[in-house]
Amino acid sequence: MPGVVAVDPAPDLGAPWSRAAEGVRAYGLIVAMWMRSTMAYRASFLMTAAANFAVTAFDFVTIVLMFSHVDVLGGFTLPEIALLYGAAGTSFGLADLLMGSMDRLGRRVRDGTLDTLLVRPVPVLAQVAADRFALRRLGRAAQGLLVLGYALVALDVDWTPAKAVLLPLMLVSGAAIFGAVFTAGAAFQFVAQDASQVQNSFTYGGATLLQYPPSVFAADLVRGVTFVVPLAFVNWLPALYVLGRDYPLDLPRWVAFLPPLVAGVCWVLAGLAWRAGLRSYRSTGS
Repeated sequence: MPGVVAVDPAPDLGAPWSRAAEGVRAYGLIVAMWMRSTMAYRASFLMTAAANFAVTAFDFVTIVLMFSHVDVLGGFTLPEIALLYGAAGTSFGLADLLMGSMDRLGRRVRDGTLDTLLVRPVPVLAQVAADRFALRRLGRAAQGLLVLGYALVALDVDWTPAKAVLLPLMLVSGAAIFGAVFTAGAAFQFVAQDASQVQNSFTYGGATLLQYPPSVFAADLVRGVTFVVPLAFVNWLPALYVLGRDYPLDLPRWVAFLPPLVAGVCWVLAGLAWRAGLRSYRSTGS
């Protein structure tokens, strides 16, 4: 009936880890279904993945063109910016691949098709994240990895065990932070149904912001992406530690190792926002 408040159809009565495992399993099954559908038309998949790779590559081409006129940008050389670009591009590419469909939630809320997800005995978050899984988005992550590889070859880094561990940790934690932002943005769409562009400003816009060094931005903006929406922990702070560069805002050196903790806190907050949004959802009655 119209106006009826929808609640989570499968309340968490068991252990949290069991519930999480159920969601991961459901996500994997839905993703596998979409991948089989995609690979039924392999030529189409290859063309769209290549197009996705090429479109995202233009961002780095723009940076390369800048360096045809200048030697440094904000005090950073091309290989140093390539490290920032590659880390941000890879982390965001992984998050976009795994959870990029979250921005479709507002459309489901408007047309009432979210109701069909609520009646299934599967966590709604897993269904929304895996909905229309697009394997072509792998091109963005691949492009970021290539630029990151170029940066690691071109840079003369004084490698230590801590720096070697920090590099993969930065990529995984960065993807987790972006994933939490995707989830929080989707939760906001329960309230503001036509808000996918607001979400995109923090996800796609945040990824673009992180491609450049913090020295080119105003201090207030750097504070915002450090202490409010902690995107600085995706690549800025870990990468600056690897490069041996000074941190913005006079932060201590050990904050470079906080991305896993920051990702965990972001997911706790995003999870609370998601549950609050889901409980506030009112069915269209369709």
